[in-house]
Amino acid sequence: MPESSAAASAPNSTPHGPTVLYSEKLSPSLWIWLVAVGVSAAGILVLAPISMSAGYTAAVVLFVIISVLLLVSTPSITVTTESLQVGRATIERRYVGTVQQFRGKEATAERGTRLHGLAYLCLRGWVDPVVRIEITDPSDPTPYWLTSTRRPEALVQALTTS
Repeated sequence: MPESSAAASAPNSTPHGPTVLYSEKLSPSLWIWLVAVGVSAAGILVLAPISMSAGYTAAVVLFVIISVLLLVSTPSITVTTESLQVGRATIERRYVGTVQQFRGKEATAERGTRLHGLAYLCLRGWVDPVVRIEITDPSDPTPYWLTSTRRPEALVQALTTS
């Protein structure tokens, strides 16, 4: 199973690129993989009246498809000295304003009743904490980014450290 989150323990730098301050993949949790197994097992139930081998084949094919979709859609968060990338979106660090972390009921409110309609979202249902990142670019109508993260304190620290 892939590692659930990988925060950079020490800055990584290359001679030709910016220093990576934080990196995390929002990989599916164990319970998501158990759901994938359960959904795949339904293939056995559907095709068992026809043939058990067809049922097992369907279960394997379903699990492979679900696994590929989960892994391909896994977003990453990367903070460098020059930019922030959350999923498919990238912005220069100079346009990052106030950064706040939320857990529990506060995180639920940020994802729900407090959510701004123009906010950029990178949320995963299997990750509870969220971080709200204000965007200060005057040409960007997006007021903030809201992203799931397993390590909100480390992400906030990476974004607030010069």
